[in-house]
Amino acid sequence: MIIKVENLTKIYKTYERGNTFREAVYSLFVRKPKYVEALKGISFNIEKGELLGFLGPNGAGKSTTLKVLTGILFPTDGKVDIMGYIPWKNRKKYVAHIGAVFGQKSQLLWDIPPIDAFYLNKAIYSIPDKSFKKTMDYMVDLLDVGDLIKKPTRLLSLGERMKFEFIMAMLHNPEIVFLDEPTIGLDVIAKDRIREFILQMNKEGVTFILTTHDLDDVERLAKRVIVINHGQTVFDNSIDALKNHLGDKKVLSVSTHSPLPSLEMPGILVKNKISEYNVELELDVAKLELNKFIDYINKSSTINDLSVQSLPIEDVMKDLYS
Repeated sequence: MIIKVENLTKIYKTYERGNTFREAVYSLFVRKPKYVEALKGISFNIEKGELLGFLGPNGAGKSTTLKVLTGILFPTDGKVDIMGYIPWKNRKKYVAHIGAVFGQKSQLLWDIPPIDAFYLNKAIYSIPDKSFKKTMDYMVDLLDVGDLIKKPTRLLSLGERMKFEFIMAMLHNPEIVFLDEPTIGLDVIAKDRIREFILQMNKEGVTFILTTHDLDDVERLAKRVIVINHGQTVFDNSIDALKNHLGDKKVLSVSTHSPLPSLEMPGILVKNKISEYNVELELDVAKLELNKFIDYINKSSTINDLSVQSLPIEDVMKDLYS
């Protein structure tokens, strides 16, 4: 077990302030405290080499958890053991073993090329020359950015910068990497290249913790998902179990030669009746098997076209978030 989190709690203390001028002046002398419980005793374990999706709506406590796990924040209560370190107590030794990529916060320096920033990281982490060059060359080749490495950061596109952000985070060969919205704002090609890079590094044994609102990232990358809401864990299981959270359901689009029969029966939820010949529906195969549904339609209305898809993961997440 590379990460152990037990009953993690974080309470923020703020102060209420009135809206009127009189209340604002009064609050200078007498302040009423207000306590916000961001984390309410969450617990989980992560094995070495896992690629975990850590999800939740805005304000659920994701960022607070990541800040505690990276050693930025002290928790109010609870235990965290990561590779034998307590992040906020052993910060200097601990950070040498982790990396972080934040989609909205850059580690690169705006006016200098990425290669100069890499050498700065080399000095900060005391990376040996041979190891530094080997890792840098490997990752530059993997992400195909060799012709851009000496170009000033301010002249790079967002996708190009994100590739260098990953190299920056991986130069010291971290065992754990925290990813916060790593593909935000990227085009389809750049997203695919970043996802391929993450999967390759994961195959080589790097543990990833991914927080994102892009559910395509989750489906393409994560093998296990933890969902938190209001500071509490509401789901912790495999990505397949997540997809089946609302039951084994399929989304069907049906087109027929003759008018459709009645669809008012258990297991069928009509989402959009386009015409008498076309309908989009949700089929609960636990109540009505797909082949029996097809037989039922074909008895009176020969199927012209049929598409079957899994229930969108967005529907599952909406249910968990609510």
